[in-house]
Amino acid sequence: MKQSVSAIFICGEKVLFMKRQNYLRAFPGYTSFPGGKVDKEDILEGGDNYLEYALKREIKEELNIDLDDLQLSGHIIDIAKYSLAVTPDFNPHRFENYYFKIFIKDEAHLEDIKFEFDQGEIAYTKWFNCHEAFESYKQGQMLVVPPMITILEDLDRDIASLDFLDANLKYDSKKCVPMIEPLFGLRQYMPLSNTFPPANRTNCFVLGDDGHKKIIIDPSPKNSDEYEKLLNSIGEHDISEVFLTHHHPDHHEYSRRLAKELGISFSMSKGTYDHLLEDFDKDYFNEFDVKFYQDGDIVVKSCGVDVKLITTGGHAFGQSSLYRVDGAWMIVSDLIQTVGTVTIGGKGSCMREYFQSLQNVIDIDPQVIMPSHGICLGGTLKIKKTLEHRLEREEQVRKCVSEGKEIEEIFKEIYPDLPERLKSYAMATITSHLEKLRDFGPGIC
Repeated sequence: MKQSVSAIFICGEKVLFMKRQNYLRAFPGYTSFPGGKVDKEDILEGGDNYLEYALKREIKEELNIDLDDLQLSGHIIDIAKYSLAVTPDFNPHRFENYYFKIFIKDEAHLEDIKFEFDQGEIAYTKWFNCHEAFESYKQGQMLVVPPMITILEDLDRDIASLDFLDANLKYDSKKCVPMIEPLFGLRQYMPLSNTFPPANRTNCFVLGDDGHKKIIIDPSPKNSDEYEKLLNSIGEHDISEVFLTHHHPDHHEYSRRLAKELGISFSMSKGTYDHLLEDFDKDYFNEFDVKFYQDGDIVVKSCGVDVKLITTGGHAFGQSSLYRVDGAWMIVSDLIQTVGTVTIGGKGSCMREYFQSLQNVIDIDPQVIMPSHGICLGGTLKIKKTLEHRLEREEQVRKCVSEGKEIEEIFKEIYPDLPERLKSYAMATITSHLEKLRDFGPGIC
């Protein structure tokens, strides 16, 4: 397993945090600490102390400061190994990350240290009072990986402690599904689901403040065993509604069983409801109360802030996104994915609506977006790149049409190396582009 190191700089009651750039491939827009991977050279050169060696090298590369020099000059009074977090087993890219506390003597010595941050990776840095940092997270304003939550809470408890902290995500994989809370108040459960590869999980969010209405969004475990794990996992919450973002099976499998077992109602857009009745039968929801939300309706509160429905059709007619109205975040369902690609084609899909939905989210500009498959992302860069790519693809299709090519020729031109098993999805997307061009013309319209 790969290893990495992180530096927690401490001066009095303050801690140095950095926000990663939104365009990075790994954890874009997340709040973290300086650090990086342990290299082979670190192990060779550092010997038994290779972790400390790697830490000093990373800090020199990222911040242009020499920890040895700062210790000799008395600016730094201690460097202590503080915590370990191992990437959970459900993540294919696993690391052992070691956290070190680095204590700066006082404010006067801090002023002498010239941190030079790599702006290619770091959007900005900030010295937070440890209590203020934890409160910022609790207001849903700080996007973090799971170990950071444990660390923030521990720093708030006793910033000077040298006790070793176990920051690992704790769950029993035999009884529960994984759950993380990258933004406070937004609990992201990750049951295995019957979704489209390479994704194998559909994010199931529990949303709503304690003591107020809570909803569960898109519960869709792949089988009975996974259903029981999800049920065990959400038992602490007093949930009153199952909210469905759209009608595709990997967003509602086992949802009726869950609603019946918990004795709760359904909520969704009217479009999602109509498509579900078409896909199954008119009696699909006969046992349940169903509430319809329209665009702009308030669905729930998170951290005391209203969360409203935004219609983001295109992938599926009536698909709904949920937006915290202060701009902190937006659950965008299958508007994009960070694992795999969204298909636009088939019943309920519309390329024109998809373009409009992408542009609408870009205009709203939430600080964080949360797809149904994959991790949360800082900013809307992924949305912008998706729209750019789709417009480029449309131009390729338009050019092929102007040259008199039929759909099979268009497929060979645009997707020359696509595996045969994915051809039907590509053909559906091409068809959707052709329909848009025929009925509405090119571009966002």
